[in-house]
Amino acid sequence: MSILNQSLADDLAAGRPVKLNLGSGGTTKPGFYGVDHLALPGVDARADLNRPLDWLPDDSVDEVYSRHVFEHIPDILGLMRELHRCVRTDSRLTIIVPHFSNPYFYSDVTHAHPFGLYSFFYFCDPANQPKRKVPSFYVDFRFRVERIEIRFYKRSLLDKLVVPWLAKLVNSSVRSQDWYERRLCRLWHASELEFVLRPVKT
Repeated sequence: MSILNQSLADDLAAGRPVKLNLGSGGTTKPGFYGVDHLALPGVDARADLNRPLDWLPDDSVDEVYSRHVFEHIPDILGLMRELHRCVRTDSRLTIIVPHFSNPYFYSDVTHAHPFGLYSFFYFCDPANQPKRKVPSFYVDFRFRVERIEIRFYKRSLLDKLVVPWLAKLVNSSVRSQDWYERRLCRLWHASELEFVLRPVKT
């Protein structure tokens, strides 16, 4: 790991909370420091997300954004543990990943994990899960899922006609999202999921 941007080093040394764009690649997000395993333009820190983020102090991160990165991480449990340690109590984590029904997901040989509606509820207490409960005994830390959105491609004319009302119907509740995954996702594929999480700290 190495910090490439002195401003990030200065903020961490001074105890100022930072915002991180994990797996930023060559893109930038205003107000966020880019973190990637390659020293591409716009990357402020090189880091392997499969290893401990020991360069980040406890409670030092104010917000985390990640788009199409988590599916590449073999050690999801380890990364979530590290994020729980370094984010602040009121932090927000926005994580965008491909939906398991995405027909292009399996073409990428670097993809390690598919994701579905319940994936991040494995880090939540049962009381903070929807009607369908999933095991939460794999980890001893907790998050709360604040919001989930299932998104669809809008490439063809048919997509553009159907997706607006389909997305509104599917995302009207967790119950309708569950129905979509069980009954419809093999007929009308989703492209991705956006999760918004909050840490639960005592």
